[in-house]
Amino acid sequence: MSLALVHSRARAGVSAPPVSVEVHLSGGLPATHIVGLPEAAVRESRDRVRAAILCARFEYPARRITINLAPADLPKDGGRFDLPIALGILAASGQIDASLLVGHEFLGELGLAGELRQVDGVLPAVLAVAGTGRRLVVPAGNGAEAALASAAQTVTAGTLLDVCAGLAGTQPLSPAQAPPMRTTPAPDMADVRGQALARRVLEIAAAGGHHLLMAGPPGSGKTLLASRLPGLLPLASEAEALETAAIASVSGQGLNPAQWRQRPYRAPHHTASAVALVGGGSQPRPGEISLAHNGVLFLDELPEWSRHALEVLREPLESGVVTISRAGCSAEFPARFQLIAAMNPCPCGWAGDPDGRCRCQQDSIRRYRARISGPLMDRIDLHIDVPRVHARDLRMDAPAGESSHAIRGRVEQARDRQHMRAGKPNAQLNQAETQRDCRLQSADQDLLEQAIERLRLSARSMQRVLRVARTIADLAGDADIQIPHLTEALSYRRFDRDSAAENAAPFQGYG
Repeated sequence: MSLALVHSRARAGVSAPPVSVEVHLSGGLPATHIVGLPEAAVRESRDRVRAAILCARFEYPARRITINLAPADLPKDGGRFDLPIALGILAASGQIDASLLVGHEFLGELGLAGELRQVDGVLPAVLAVAGTGRRLVVPAGNGAEAALASAAQTVTAGTLLDVCAGLAGTQPLSPAQAPPMRTTPAPDMADVRGQALARRVLEIAAAGGHHLLMAGPPGSGKTLLASRLPGLLPLASEAEALETAAIASVSGQGLNPAQWRQRPYRAPHHTASAVALVGGGSQPRPGEISLAHNGVLFLDELPEWSRHALEVLREPLESGVVTISRAGCSAEFPARFQLIAAMNPCPCGWAGDPDGRCRCQQDSIRRYRARISGPLMDRIDLHIDVPRVHARDLRMDAPAGESSHAIRGRVEQARDRQHMRAGKPNAQLNQAETQRDCRLQSADQDLLEQAIERLRLSARSMQRVLRVARTIADLAGDADIQIPHLTEALSYRRFDRDSAAENAAPFQGYG
């Protein structure tokens, strides 16, 4: 036979489109040509494949070899096609039975000695193969990752010779085995001293999936509080865990299967660029906001970030997805993250501190806070002050605060109410769902209208206040939003109050 067909998978964002590897042998001067929009790493596979075939004691055909990676308009990158190309050459030259390739798909990079090396993006390929009825063959190094998708038939091999022996039935291929799940305990809220208000707001943020901005002097515990949020969140469902793992798989940073169902926590440095946040590259890879999907993205020193980097967050905060377009391709990555941000109240960091050590001028403070645009601030549900911790709360014999385990119990109960009502956390409700689930009594509606006028709230901010009030009611186990829930939600719009105070008398509807 001079023609063979092998099935494989490409990498396009977090999807794995099918690729048919067609190998044709013909007369003429010996040469190997790869067509089908291959990038440099794919074109170089002909040298790796030749060495691997010879080291496995097969014959490399001294004929004209044409390898087509179809569809031709889909970019192909990486070494993932080495194994299917090698098998296609062996089948086309009659050295293995081509019928053995039917019902299989193959991924893997070949070393010069014929060993199989792991590749990126195996988990999306496993999920895609699960619906085809075929069996996927991957390198042994990808076995733990592939085993996370239990619905697929996945086997592993260490060398090209092992794959050929497994296809012939002389040596069975090993099923992919998931590693033992060793969960690392999340940092505990019991470590946080004082900060009763911040602890309360963090619980509300966890219960409803709300975005949070904390403003306070250096050392007040903002970073400590943010790092405790993942421990308050419910464990990810299997569908969420697969989404998160698929993003990590294609990111190039590797996937740790031992962190299965743990929500990601990403804390990039404030010098990170907009591309680092959103993602990019000639073959687009996910950025920090996608790596934080179904988890927490913590941005410290928020005013120190570049304006452009912060502005690229606006659309993902609303839509939960980010689309990266390049000249040759386009990729869409999920980005449904929970934003937790921290900042100092002024350039020196001590504005409002009782010691009165701040010497910043009002114009300087105003310019510092203006580095965060109004549209971005509008998308953050909760704004609070985190003051310096009192010395008595730092005593070694001071009582510890409530543990994350106890708080998470209340958070899970509130989340259960939200999923029974709308199928998702309150922070993700759209406008119609907010009107349906966050109805107010007539007196409560009057209070909200006063707040809108006094605080100059936008329509988006008003919607977010209602969703926060709905979450507070869920934590209290109340079916309807009441005045205490609404006034508490309004009290967490700290920067709206500051802005309104510069232009009008303070609103008296809450403390």
